[in-house]
Amino acid sequence: MHQADVIVLGAGIVGVSTAMHLRQRGLDVILIDRRYPGEETSYGNAGVVERNGFAPHPFPSSPSLIAQILFGQSSAVSIDLRTVLNMVPWLLSYRRCGSLKHIQDYARVMGSMRELVLEEHARLAELSNAQRFYRRSGWLHLMKAGPGFSAGDTERHYARVFGVEYRELDEDGIAGLERDLRAPGYKGIFWPQTESVSSPGAVTEAIWRGFVKAGGKFITADAAKVERTRGQWVLPTDRGEITSSHAVVALGPWSADFCRKFGEDFPLAVKRGHHLHFRPRSGASLSRPVVDLTNGFVLTPMEKGIRLTTGVDFSNRDAPPNKSQVAKAERKARMLFPLGEAVESEPWCGSRPCLPDSLPILGKSSKVANLWFNFGHGHCGFTLGPLSGRLMAELLLGHKTAVDVSALNPYRFDV
Repeated sequence: MHQADVIVLGAGIVGVSTAMHLRQRGLDVILIDRRYPGEETSYGNAGVVERNGFAPHPFPSSPSLIAQILFGQSSAVSIDLRTVLNMVPWLLSYRRCGSLKHIQDYARVMGSMRELVLEEHARLAELSNAQRFYRRSGWLHLMKAGPGFSAGDTERHYARVFGVEYRELDEDGIAGLERDLRAPGYKGIFWPQTESVSSPGAVTEAIWRGFVKAGGKFITADAAKVERTRGQWVLPTDRGEITSSHAVVALGPWSADFCRKFGEDFPLAVKRGHHLHFRPRSGASLSRPVVDLTNGFVLTPMEKGIRLTTGVDFSNRDAPPNKSQVAKAERKARMLFPLGEAVESEPWCGSRPCLPDSLPILGKSSKVANLWFNFGHGHCGFTLGPLSGRLMAELLLGHKTAVDVSALNPYRFDV
C-alpha cells in the first residue's frame, strides 16, 4: 500500500508543477499518469512562455473567414461538421465571452498571472536543472498590414496598461530581426520579454525528475480507476493500492471525463493542434518563435528542427491527426520561411482543454470532499503551468495565493 497526502492525477506541465510545489511544501505526493510524464499536450505545443497574452482568441466574425473555415480553405481553423454541431452550445458561450466586458475581465486576470509566469518558470527550472532549455530571445507576431494588423489593437492596448514592452516592425524591421523570413505585405510585433524553450516535453520531464529527486513518487496507472472510499481516495495499481487524503485533477483534455464520475460537470471542450518538424534549408536559421496570426501557425526552433505548430482543429479528441490542416499550414509556412524536408513521416496531434471564457478552472469541489481542480488552460497551458501549480498548492494548504484566483472559480459557469 502507498499512502500519500495528495495524489495528483495527470503528469503534464500543470500536473508535474502542482506535484513539485506540493512536495516543496513538505507534503507526501504521488503523481499518477498512464503514460510517461510530458507525452501528451505538454509535449507538442509551441514552447512559448508568454509575457503578453491579454486578450482571448477571438471568435471568427469576418464572413470571408467563416466561409473559408466552412469550405475547408482555412489553415488557421479546421472543423469536423459533426463535432462542431455537438459543440454548438459551447461555441455560443465562447462567442458571448468575446464581449467587451469579458475581454476586460480576462485581461485583468491575465495581467496579474502573466506578471509572475517567467518567475515561476525560472524557479522550477532551477529546482529541476532545466535552465538549459530556456532562451530569452522574445517572440515575433506577424500579420498582414491593414485590418489584420488592427485586429491586434486590444492586445497592444493591454500590454501598455500592464507595462509589457513591444516593438512594431515594418518589413525591414522584420528582416533585421529574422533575416530568412520572407514577409512582403506583413507588419510585425516583437515581444522581447517572452521566453521560449527548445523542448517543452523535456522541460516537463525535467520538472518531474526534480519532483522525484525531492522525494515525490510517480506511479503509472489509469486515473479513471480512482474511487472515493471511506473518506479516502483509493487507486488500485500493479504496484499496490494507493490511498490519499486529497486528489488534484490535472488531466487536461480528459479532466471532464473524470469529473463526471463524481457528479461534476464542466463546459470543457478541446481544440486540437498538430505539429511537424522540418529541417531548415541549407544556411537558413530561425532564432525565436514566429507566429503568423493571419494564417494561424507558429514556427519555433526546437531540438528536433523547426517545429510547425498548427492552429485549431475542431474534431473529435480521439480522431486520427488531421493531415489536411497540417498540409495547409505547411504550404503557408514555406512561403514565409525556407523549410527543408520533414523530420517525421507523421504529424503529432494533441488536444488543448478549453473553457468558454478561455480561463482555467482552479479550485476545490463543493460536492466531493478534498477533490481539487487544476485544468482548462487552453492555449496557455505551458505558459501558466508552473504558476498554476503554485496556486494549487497554496489553495490546498489554505495559504494566501500569489494572485487573486476568484475568477477561476470552478462554479462560475453555474451563475
